[in-house]
Amino acid sequence: MTRFTALLLPLLICTATAQATELTASVDRSRLNSGETVELTLETSDVTQFGKPDLTPLEPLFEVRGTRQVNQLNTLNGDNRATTRWIITLLPKENGSVVIPPLQMGDVQSQPITVQVVESATREDNNSLDPVFIEASLDQSSVYVQAQAILTLRIYHSVSLYDDSSLTPLQIADARIEQLGDTRTYEKDINGVRHGVIEMRYAIYPQHSGLLTIAPQTFSATLVDPQPSPDVSAQGPKPGKLMRVSSADIPLTVKPKPLTYPVDAPWLPARSLTLSESWNPEPEHTQVGDSLTRSLTLKVEGLASSQLPVLPATDVNGLRRYPDQPVLSNQSTDRGLVGTREEREALVPSRSGAIDLPTVDVVWWNTFEDHLEHSSLPARTLQVANNPSLQVDTPAGTLQPSVVDNDVLWWWKLSTLILACTTLLGFGLWWRARWQPAVHRAAQTGPSPRTLMDDIKRASQANDPQATRQALDAWARQQPETLADMAARFVPLSDALDGLNGALYSETGQHWQGEDLWRAIRTIPTAERVHDPVGDSGLPPLYPK
Repeated sequence: MTRFTALLLPLLICTATAQATELTASVDRSRLNSGETVELTLETSDVTQFGKPDLTPLEPLFEVRGTRQVNQLNTLNGDNRATTRWIITLLPKENGSVVIPPLQMGDVQSQPITVQVVESATREDNNSLDPVFIEASLDQSSVYVQAQAILTLRIYHSVSLYDDSSLTPLQIADARIEQLGDTRTYEKDINGVRHGVIEMRYAIYPQHSGLLTIAPQTFSATLVDPQPSPDVSAQGPKPGKLMRVSSADIPLTVKPKPLTYPVDAPWLPARSLTLSESWNPEPEHTQVGDSLTRSLTLKVEGLASSQLPVLPATDVNGLRRYPDQPVLSNQSTDRGLVGTREEREALVPSRSGAIDLPTVDVVWWNTFEDHLEHSSLPARTLQVANNPSLQVDTPAGTLQPSVVDNDVLWWWKLSTLILACTTLLGFGLWWRARWQPAVHRAAQTGPSPRTLMDDIKRASQANDPQATRQALDAWARQQPETLADMAARFVPLSDALDGLNGALYSETGQHWQGEDLWRAIRTIPTAERVHDPVGDSGLPPLYPK
């Protein structure tokens, strides 16, 4: 046993190493100004790795300002996952496109990362001599109404600050404001003096055209006294000087919507826009009654997801549509917000043959190139085959187009005559049966109507669409008419059946409530119900009429 364990232990270690032999590299931002630092994070979940990564390849292009290590242990569903991170502060030595080379640690290596270092003007005004100052800037001086403008606030300090600093909330009349990511902190050399930088970025969406003025933002903090008095209490007021600095007013010109933009189209000013679709499953081999899920995704750079319009619905003859709630998400990037809107709908073919889906077209204004654009999905045709195992009922209230001629009228007259004759014959048989003596009813085969009704009640009150459908079909087979006929006469039953079909053919089946269907079954008009002369007791009437 000891020998077996000694052979198994190296195998388990090798397996764990093979499963987690990655060294992932990432940066806190990919675009920075000259003199600013960037944080490189190296992460691994390999618990067999010891030591530190080799930082020698960084020396030609970067100055390593600091390195710290963070160990974490996360527990998810009873599984423990240990990760180790190395956070390295780098100061680029060159401008332009600078590549962070791969770094080696043991047998694993990180991937290279490219950052853009932009030349920044050297501050020569008097503010550069202040221990704390603030800068505010916009990425552009004019934007279209409801388009995105990015405001960047940078607070520079060459001295240490207490953690009681505060910044006035950004408030702009007639404009929507979205903060872009978390607050960033890094370092920058200005005129040979190292400054700490606190950076915040906001996306601003003006709601009216004209001149918009961004009011000054005020930052306040207490400077750390390098030589505090020894009798100062830790709970007392912080020793040091209270500093308040403000930014300058920033004007922003807001342009109105162009006259060439279509009047009936929603206004979409964006830097870029993509429209895509996906199917699950792919609709190559589709039969009547199959459920297809179509997903339309609109991804827009420069707008929030709440600003994106509703995509056109797939309202096509021959397809039953069951839409889901749209999925909205936002992603913060160096160029602002990227809003995404995904709309999913379940499509169930109700007839065979070719079903044409129209073109999906989205009109938008390209703010980067300043012109009108169209993004569209081409039209497509679904080839639907017959499903031999499924009989599709025509929905109640749906009128199929037809050509009425004399032959059709003749068939209608003949069927009406046959119906009248059978009605008279049935009435005569019923009249004769009234005067017959009471007889014992033959033993019934199969479940009784009461049992079937109890099955429907249990399944619907349990909100189980599959079991409810099975119990409903079994009950309908003992009725003198089909479910479609009963639904055509009784509107609440028709609505309840549509809700049940929607739960069966869409992704919202787990939220179906069966109370409406059970109420509709119980309240079918008495004249339309199946009359059981024996009654629920199983005995014939004592005095037949």
